[in-house]
Parts: sequence; C-alpha cells; structure tokens
Amino acid sequence: MTDTDDRLRYRLLTGPDDRSFCERVSAALAEGYELHGGPAATFDGERVIVAQAVVLPATAAPGNPVRPL
Repeated sequence: MTDTDDRLRYRLLTGPDDRSFCERVSAALAEGYELHGGPAATFDGERVIVAQAVVLPATAAPGNPVRPL
C-alpha cells in the first residue's frame, strides 16, 4: 500500500472460471477486500464466465464513509 490509498471501495472481478480468476480473487482478499455476496456464473457457449464482487471494509477505505442504504 502507498500513503495515499487509491483502492476502489467496490470492485467486480470477472473472467473465465479458471485458476487465474481464483488467483485474482485471492489477491483482492489479501489486499484487504472482502467478498460481497456470492459469485455469479454464466456460460458463453464455450466456457463458464464468473463474477465476484469485493468491497473494502469501511475501516480500510479512508475518505469513503459508509452511508446506510
């Protein structure tokens, strides 16, 4: 991390359901992100495409106050 934390509070990771995708999700978790909901999956005619939302907890996202919905 740098002194100015420029990480997005919300990210949607997408891609083919393979090791690379799992590594990207794992890296986001190691950076302090948390899973937000379950994964989504679809089939594009050739392969399974997955998506996983991740969010930074409010304490890890300075300058981005959490507002109730």
